[in-house]
Amino acid sequence: MKVFTLERADAAPITYTDKKRWLWLASLALPTLPLGAIAATVATGRELFLLAPLVFFYVAVPILDALVGEDTSNPPEELVSQLSADRFYRYLTWATVPLYFVTLTAAAWFVGTQEVSALGILAVALSVGFYSGTAITVGHELGHKKEKLERWLAKIVLAVPAYGHFWVEHNRGHHRDVATPEDPASSRYGENIYRFALREMPGALRRAWSLERDRLARAGKSAWSRENEILHSWAIAAALRVAFVVAFGPVLIPFLLVHDFLAWWSLTSANYIEHYGLVRKKGPDGKYENPKPHHSWNSNHVVSNLISFHLERHSDHHAHPTRRYQALRHFEELPQLPGGYSLMFLLAYLPPLWFRVMNPRVLALVDGDLSRVNTGVAEAA
Repeated sequence: MKVFTLERADAAPITYTDKKRWLWLASLALPTLPLGAIAATVATGRELFLLAPLVFFYVAVPILDALVGEDTSNPPEELVSQLSADRFYRYLTWATVPLYFVTLTAAAWFVGTQEVSALGILAVALSVGFYSGTAITVGHELGHKKEKLERWLAKIVLAVPAYGHFWVEHNRGHHRDVATPEDPASSRYGENIYRFALREMPGALRRAWSLERDRLARAGKSAWSRENEILHSWAIAAALRVAFVVAFGPVLIPFLLVHDFLAWWSLTSANYIEHYGLVRKKGPDGKYENPKPHHSWNSNHVVSNLISFHLERHSDHHAHPTRRYQALRHFEELPQLPGGYSLMFLLAYLPPLWFRVMNPRVLALVDGDLSRVNTGVAEAA
């Protein structure tokens, strides 16, 4: 724990104790969980261990969320700048970047040099792929910051899931269009995750390339110039994958294809649940209102937030995109998810169950008025 204090001459000091300070190390451990599964398989020869990371995320984390509960505490606004300036928190995000590369390299070595069955290769691709998807969470946190080092670290870590267009698309596209029918990364009321994925994955890529092409065109440069920020991450991703195939053989090609798709699916799963059915109002001028906390679904479940750098306090993030994860706040009367992301992902993969749980919650927010939810039809001004 650490106590942050603001002394005041005419009143008692303002204090805040971050009780989760050392617990944030859980986010640092997350990228390495598949390493334990690989080590156990090498030691015992039992490939069933390769699925242990997925069991942890989809079974253990929801149970721990239920047992530990939620944390609705907030840092006082007067201490947010002090809390944000504490470099301990950003060092954790920086440190995760090389860990994702270590885990992916270990998985490539395991697939390419050990006697692994086809099902074993599939299992390690699924497990490591899903965890590589959490690298996008780190890229999300780093890519919103103004420091040049952190923005470069975002590009680098996004090479692990080969999703280098994310930080352009997310920062300049999703945050602009969030909770509107125009946003491919905002899911619509009654839309299941599988239909959403078919719209979101290609839509995000198209929007990212269009945004970067237009930015470079305004500077009189080609979309294929060295200043294209998408190409930076894509080049690292391509070099990494070529190196793996050269070092460990062609068996890495199907492994990487499955790995990369599962990493992308991890992001799609998060995007699907974060804004489901929510929509911003359009004013008389035809413009949408600014994003507010109530345009995102929020979750305060402690364990799943600790392993995702507070990604689940998504409402405050969209209201204040540059705010650092340790300072994100809970707001009363926000759209609240009934569980952490691990549980909500499972519900999303079973559309009838998802609709049964979430549709009544969406309608309750708008008093049953479907004209006030995101159905994919733009609201008339």
